[in-house]
Amino acid sequence: MPAEPLPSPGKAAYDAALMSALPTGMTEVLARTFPFPKRHFLSVQDLNPVEVNDLLDLADGFVALNRQTSKKLDLLKGRTLMNLFFENSTRTQSSFELAGKRLGADVVNMSPRSSSISKGETLIDTAVTLNAMQPDLLVVRHASSGAASLLSQKVTCSVINAGDGQHEHPTQALLDSLAMRRAFGRIGGLKVAICGDVLHSRVARSNIGLLQMMGAEVRLVGPPTLMPTDVARWGAEVFHDMRKGVAGCDVVMMLRLQLERMDGVMAPSQREYFRFFGLDREKLAHAAPHVRVMHPGPMNRGVEIDSDVADDLSVSLIQNQVEMGVAARMAVLASLAARLEND
Repeated sequence: MPAEPLPSPGKAAYDAALMSALPTGMTEVLARTFPFPKRHFLSVQDLNPVEVNDLLDLADGFVALNRQTSKKLDLLKGRTLMNLFFENSTRTQSSFELAGKRLGADVVNMSPRSSSISKGETLIDTAVTLNAMQPDLLVVRHASSGAASLLSQKVTCSVINAGDGQHEHPTQALLDSLAMRRAFGRIGGLKVAICGDVLHSRVARSNIGLLQMMGAEVRLVGPPTLMPTDVARWGAEVFHDMRKGVAGCDVVMMLRLQLERMDGVMAPSQREYFRFFGLDREKLAHAAPHVRVMHPGPMNRGVEIDSDVADDLSVSLIQNQVEMGVAARMAVLASLAARLEND
């Protein structure tokens, strides 16, 4: 009598084998993945508090993955991620590239200086050209506010705003919130002082929106010349005295002095700026005893922040922010890819 054929392992056994091959803890992380609420991520206002918490939970899992020896997943296998940066970037571009590769995507970095853009091609023509290459995800940084939104209207892929002029930088706000939540266990109820060049800062605008959405108290600190004219409508208390502004705060977030965006003299000399608005030990002593210091980078040491403070890991979250950047962007990419699967 012929022997009966062995039963097929079936889909359940195949899925189990795949799961067993995943890095430690990734089964639970993948279970947290959810479709992004919109096709594009252009502003922190694209999210609500529940969705922000879901993204932070997902990013938390990716932090654990990134600390393992084996860091590679295939969530974005077969997907193409394009980085299109019209402004210089170290942290944001490299973290998006690393995030895409760790999720298994094919990553292409486009350099405007070596492309047809340098020959006079318009942003819209560039968008049409890139769209014809069928990318799935397009990360854009541009000097003009609204550039990412314009591109999103001309392409069929998902667009992620990596900073548009003085408008927004939503993934920076997300990674900053992740760093705060991991440091304090919460965001709601924290007192956060955002200090420096608020006028030109897209980081400040995104952080204000996200932190207020999550229940934090936000203060803005800086000279009057570096505050927006409509700052009274932002819902944050404004201070022009650094010591009073940071008093009792849980987080002091310094901003880069963006001299390249200034039309005329908007601040005193860099030495005078540091004297009044640079963060040193003496000014930091007015904050809460458990205060944490943040900076989106790149830092101008001795202008916005003293090296003694920036390099003190007992108070500084600056290096932590860089690490959180990869995890937060992995969460955004994974969530957008999940939405693409459902579209």
